[in-house]
Amino acid sequence: MNSEISATSSLDLNLNKNTDDRIDLESTIISPGGIIRCLEVDPFIGEPPEMEGHLSPDLAIGMLYEGNRRFAQNRSLHPHQNSFRLDEVANGQNPFATILGCADSRVPVEVVFDLGLGDLFVIRNAGNIVTDTAGGSVEYGAFVLGTKVILVLGHSRCGAIRGAMGNIPLPGQINCILNLVKPAVDSTVNLPGDRVTNAVIANIRNQIELLESSKVLSELMAMGELKIVGGFYDLNTGLVNPV
Repeated sequence: MNSEISATSSLDLNLNKNTDDRIDLESTIISPGGIIRCLEVDPFIGEPPEMEGHLSPDLAIGMLYEGNRRFAQNRSLHPHQNSFRLDEVANGQNPFATILGCADSRVPVEVVFDLGLGDLFVIRNAGNIVTDTAGGSVEYGAFVLGTKVILVLGHSRCGAIRGAMGNIPLPGQINCILNLVKPAVDSTVNLPGDRVTNAVIANIRNQIELLESSKVLSELMAMGELKIVGGFYDLNTGLVNPV
């Protein structure tokens, strides 16, 4: 018989503690010396329950928003963020979603969606724009890695959008970025409401249109294997809302 026995069958532990301090009985064992210790067990050691079997684009979208709601409500589970997962994905990856997001330091994608190693294929640049290299990376994620959803993620008070509104020449390659988001700025100049927010949303939609024009991605969409959607991240609330 194994010298270590499950604590769940032999101990009545006092769990009247704060949630953060709660002991996971399934990962707790008694050593031969009677010392209680907790194993480092990833609740998502393999695939999360929702990812078993064939994952549809709609289910992938739901998983993103479910994780974001946990984050925004301060209920993050921090899955797939330990040494077990590190070993599991060391020799290969199987992300379920591609994120084309802004490089803004306030929008760390795995944190915002409460996910971890190997879950997301992430491309980030200022303005979440579809350049040749970004577009090719998105195609790689969908065609080679098999991601089921592409989310173009913009955010409130985007610096690239605000920079394009300023019409002030900037050094180096920065103007290349501003020129690519300028169509969104120009198309929303007469709309009511917050000008930056309107332009961010228009830019998200513009980038989605560019991705949908990809032959590689459009074929996957026609087969029902992929969806391309947009999201707007609120820096104040932490919530991502569909665009």
